[in-house]
Amino acid sequence: MEELNETIVTEFILLGITSLPKLQIFLFVTFLMFYLLSFVGNLCIVTVVIADHGLHTPMYFLLGNLSFLDFFYATTTVPKMLSGLLMEDKKISFQACITQLYSFHFLGSTEAMLLASMSYDRYVAICNPLRYQVLMARAVCIQLVFTSWLIGFLYSLFHTILTSRLPFCRKNQITHFFCDIKPLLRLACTDTHINRSLVTIVTGSVAIATFVLIMISYIFIATHLQNIRSEQGRSKAFSTCSAHLTVVLLYFGTGFCTYLKPTTKDSLELDRMTAILFTVITPALNPIIYALRNKDVKKALRKLFLEGLFVKQLH
Repeated sequence: MEELNETIVTEFILLGITSLPKLQIFLFVTFLMFYLLSFVGNLCIVTVVIADHGLHTPMYFLLGNLSFLDFFYATTTVPKMLSGLLMEDKKISFQACITQLYSFHFLGSTEAMLLASMSYDRYVAICNPLRYQVLMARAVCIQLVFTSWLIGFLYSLFHTILTSRLPFCRKNQITHFFCDIKPLLRLACTDTHINRSLVTIVTGSVAIATFVLIMISYIFIATHLQNIRSEQGRSKAFSTCSAHLTVVLLYFGTGFCTYLKPTTKDSLELDRMTAILFTVITPALNPIIYALRNKDVKKALRKLFLEGLFVKQLH
């Protein structure tokens, strides 16, 4: 028993993305820029949605929540990855590793649910505009967001409990730049067939069901757009959906590639590269996709910026 206790893992080593020093510096600068872009961009959207009364609508309420999620989603993994690129100490305690795993999947699954809520909002706005105020009332919006957070909480709690109860001994090098389920399962010193099956079944069910709901919304929207004779009206409706659909395809595409295929040594290497897309790049692109393609957001940002300059001049 004493010998077993001596081999129990109390900390892990995150191998990161690469061990080449020159490449590490280049990646550090690149990912730092993306993280700062994500940090500033999402913070701006949250601020402008709260500050501008013209944006106190269901669509921007959901967008503000998405930016809030992206703000913390990137912060869960990127700072640790950046420190690993600069410093030789790549260790992370068992408790911190499990906390990171929980936070990552909690925020990630909540975002997937929220993207489905946003597609429903676009469906109602385009296909049932006369009933929009009723179908997307404030209480409904709060319920949609609350349900998204609740499902994310339960989903992440389920996987975190199963993973944290596994025995880890001797092997402690994680082939990733953050603590994720599949790399951790490979280190467990017990049969993880059930865990791997549950990851595929549960994650697959949640992801596919969410994606199908989003696609159903867009099928109805596309059908409705065919009945709109006005080219201007069709263009306006398309512009409100294209940004959201771009984010959906980026997010779910990388998620499906990572969690719905069998785990092998080669697949873990690919997962590590794919994870960069949805942990570093996508949270940084979301504010750009929404802000640059949305006149209301750009107008509100200019107004907030000009008011800030005016107040600064007065002082």
